[in-house]
Amino acid sequence: MRRYGKHTDEDDVRVRPNRKGNRPRTSIRPKHEDAEEGFVLTVDRGRVTCLVEDRTITAMKARELGRKGIVVGDRVGIVGDLTGEKDTLARIVRVEERSSVLRRTADDTDPYERVVVANADRLAIVTALADPEPRPRLIDRCLVAAYDAGLEPLLVLTKSDLASAGPLLETYAPLGVPYVVTSHENFDADATEAVREHLKGRITAFVGHSGVGKTTLVNALVERQRATGHVNAVTGRGRHTTTSALALPLQAEEGWVIDTPGVRSFGLAHIDPSRVIHAFPDLEPGTEDCPRACSHDEPDCALDAWVADGHAEPARLFSLRRLLATRERKEGD
Repeated sequence: MRRYGKHTDEDDVRVRPNRKGNRPRTSIRPKHEDAEEGFVLTVDRGRVTCLVEDRTITAMKARELGRKGIVVGDRVGIVGDLTGEKDTLARIVRVEERSSVLRRTADDTDPYERVVVANADRLAIVTALADPEPRPRLIDRCLVAAYDAGLEPLLVLTKSDLASAGPLLETYAPLGVPYVVTSHENFDADATEAVREHLKGRITAFVGHSGVGKTTLVNALVERQRATGHVNAVTGRGRHTTTSALALPLQAEEGWVIDTPGVRSFGLAHIDPSRVIHAFPDLEPGTEDCPRACSHDEPDCALDAWVADGHAEPARLFSLRRLLATRERKEGD
């Protein structure tokens, strides 16, 4: 006989029946120690394509991960059906600690940062020398993001048959950034091999605005082919043909390339302005005599004398101050 009120004890605890027949909720999360390790190849509308050993599987994020995002390049723990057969779906239950994170914002007014790729160790900045015209300030922004994320930059200049690479290379020579110059958009064997030499044993993210030949180059490096676009003859801008980031293995070499959608801006709202100078190593030694908390864009800045003495190119100081001024005015590039 069940008792109520002050006469009850622990044996009289009532248990509400579970009409749905499922397990009661618990705050204890499973450890999933048996989860298999996977490498995220692409993410599309909640479905994550991962490489597990020698097979590709489709997975979705487990509820216990909450709002934690999953991006291309992540190392993840996966449970469930890992056969990779059609219409099977596994679960991602863990995201391993990232060695690097490349971030950007839509513009310098956007407070929400977007992770472009995770665990990359090199950033290939692809720009055309003509058709469309090069944008040095966009290159500078990508360099800032690369240095801030701990990625080694690589400058890839395309379409040198349309314009000389000399002036642009002269501008960036003080930075010591490695570079490759290709002669045309279709990339012959010599040009492809020159790029490949910089990618061996690395995970390299490719960035660049549309129409520069970024995806064409990626296609020359890997077996899988992605759609390519053309430059608009009226606007001089490329058309976005890559709509999501995708990791692809290098042909016959250890390493990965990650093709990312073309960008028209690279916001740096997530980066502290005081760290921007680190992307300009040719200018950084000149800041030793700057006033405390110098913004590097004021009358007493020591960089003016540093550049005047021939230690760095005036164009580099202009790029630095243009970048800092852009952030201060909260305007896009």
